[in-house]
Amino acid sequence: MGIKLANDLEVIDNQSSVGDYISLLKPRVMALAVFTSLCGLCLAPVTIHPFMFVLSIFCISLGAGAAGAINMWFDRDIDCLMERTKKRPIPTGKIEAENALGFGIMLSLISVLILGLSLNYLAAFLLAFSIFFYIFIYTIWLKRRTPQNIVIGGAAGAFPPVIGWVCATGELHLFPFILFLLIFIWTPPHFWALALYKDIEYSKANVPMLPVVSGQRHTKVQVFLYSIILMIISTLPYFFSYSGFFYLITSILLGFAFLYLAYKVLKSDDKQKTPFAPSLFKFSILYLYLIFSSLVIDSYL
Repeated sequence: MGIKLANDLEVIDNQSSVGDYISLLKPRVMALAVFTSLCGLCLAPVTIHPFMFVLSIFCISLGAGAAGAINMWFDRDIDCLMERTKKRPIPTGKIEAENALGFGIMLSLISVLILGLSLNYLAAFLLAFSIFFYIFIYTIWLKRRTPQNIVIGGAAGAFPPVIGWVCATGELHLFPFILFLLIFIWTPPHFWALALYKDIEYSKANVPMLPVVSGQRHTKVQVFLYSIILMIISTLPYFFSYSGFFYLITSILLGFAFLYLAYKVLKSDDKQKTPFAPSLFKFSILYLYLIFSSLVIDSYL
């Protein structure tokens, strides 16, 4: 019976589809990295060759996907415990854990090497560091140890627009740092909104997300406070003369919408699952796409 089960699992792994390996890269997370790096490239004051432009996006997306694959390898024990993650390729047996790890390492090396040899070494270093940060600082060190995991670990997801900028210019600047800060401050209310209505799942997996450790009330206050800071940070491109009036108005309107939903979450009953937490989580994704899009649009006005 045991031999038959082992053979069945081997057959499943051998029949892994391309779609299974794509899902290993966390496409939705990768899409956000691709988009913000694209914006970083578009906002840079230097125009690069279209081929190099596409190659930059390819390498950054490959690096982000590689980090996601290694993250799934390490988190395979808790992914099978949560409803949100139990259908991932490793928990379902579609891909062997060792294959996922090898796949992630291979893509990491390829993405960094190509970026360094074709664009510049600073961009390659930042990509390598973002992968390292996501895997070792967030996934391995912080995620299972502290409720501040997403606050510090969120830095990994804030690198793509900076890397995009450096791909074009070859140097760092205050503007991409503001873009980094925008995503960095956006990350906690985004993920805590998810954790507010998925707290039972995180509790089962023994992941110390803020609602699990400090409760709903404290988390809601933190979400609201970070939303205020986010609104302030979002206006910095205008006040540092990196954008115009169109972006300022857009950022204020989006900021108020974000803040309104955060306020509704804050005022909701702690003893009941608030419908506003899922709304805030979904809107936060739209918010980031719109705020970066408005920056790019404003640069052409």
